[in-house]
Amino acid sequence: MSPEKRITELALELPPAPKPVAVYKPVVVTGNLAYVSGHGPLHSDKTLITGVVGRDLDLDSGKAAARQVGLAILATLREHFGSLDRVKRIIKVLGMVNSAPDFYDHPKVINGCSELFADVWGPDHGIGARSAVGMGPLPGNIAVEIEAIFELAE
Repeated sequence: MSPEKRITELALELPPAPKPVAVYKPVVVTGNLAYVSGHGPLHSDKTLITGVVGRDLDLDSGKAAARQVGLAILATLREHFGSLDRVKRIIKVLGMVNSAPDFYDHPKVINGCSELFADVWGPDHGIGARSAVGMGPLPGNIAVEIEAIFELAE
């Protein structure tokens, strides 16, 4: 099933594709790869999920924030390519969690985004390589930032 059909089937609401707030491009394409810049947990009303996971937010809230980042990434891909059907698969995800010094479940937080991509592209194309790390403060105190690399359909 195509990613666009899965979005409809899953009744996912994508936020507006975020606009750059510094000197960078949201998506850079080289060959058949799309590199997506770091995204934050943007809601449809343009608010962001903020806070430190393990202090201000619990694990489930952090995971929900990572899922929201995934939705923002989908919105950017759709805006850039006109359709998510142009994207064949996820290659790599780098998830950065704004975490308390004693919080160690970064991979469980980033599962919020990884599970979303698996739902959209399926287990063969929706799961790629991944890193999940804790960070000191993230820009604007956002809870999670994620960047990703996708393979494009030919």
